[in-house]
Amino acid sequence: MALIVNGQRHVMRLTLGALASLEATLETGSLVGLVERFESGAFSTRDVLVLLGAGLEGGGCDLSPATLAQAEIEGGPMAAARAAAELLARAFVVPEA
Repeated sequence: MALIVNGQRHVMRLTLGALASLEATLETGSLVGLVERFESGAFSTRDVLVLLGAGLEGGGCDLSPATLAQAEIEGGPMAAARAAAELLARAFVVPEA
């Protein structure tokens, strides 16, 4: 999936390395808590930023967390939250055989 940041299209994907980085940044021990927060709508802005950062990193983009925090995301904060939720959901969908 892609995200438009500061007018540029960036591919996002949650690789194993990006997921490990996400776990370390959130200091939760696992991603279950993050998934539960998104499922219940109780996620924070920090959750969105960290998740988007991990997805961008997994897609090969090297935006710093500070740059991402100040960036213009096409569609605004709601689009950013939707993209983060979709990225997380796609990472844990098991393909049908």
